[in-house]
Amino acid sequence: MHIRTDDTVQVIAGSDRGLRAKVQRVIAKHNKVVIEGVNRVYKHLRRSQKNPQGGRLSKEMPIAMSNVQLVCPRCNKPTRTGVKHNSDGSKARICRKCKAEIGLFSPPKKKAAAAATAKK
Repeated sequence: MHIRTDDTVQVIAGSDRGLRAKVQRVIAKHNKVVIEGVNRVYKHLRRSQKNPQGGRLSKEMPIAMSNVQLVCPRCNKPTRTGVKHNSDGSKARICRKCKAEIGLFSPPKKKAAAAATAKK
């Protein structure tokens, strides 16, 4: 997945288009994300002992991951992401516009780390 929890994203399609917000949850199985303040719906609650007032609860619903784009923390623009392979065997996400490293994608591999130290 190119989008992770706590990333800042911009909505590029739908009624909330252009909004920038933080990712609360990633649902990888369904390729969706839940974003703060985006795709809000009302859930109507019946009166019960737990909720004696009843009423409407506003909550965020998942949005398709294809409808959001990651915002690069360095250039502050929505961008596609790429993968950079480091010498220690780890992979990092990079911004396609400014080539800045956004964060690690996978941890270092033992074989690659051993090979890198053997070369020196």
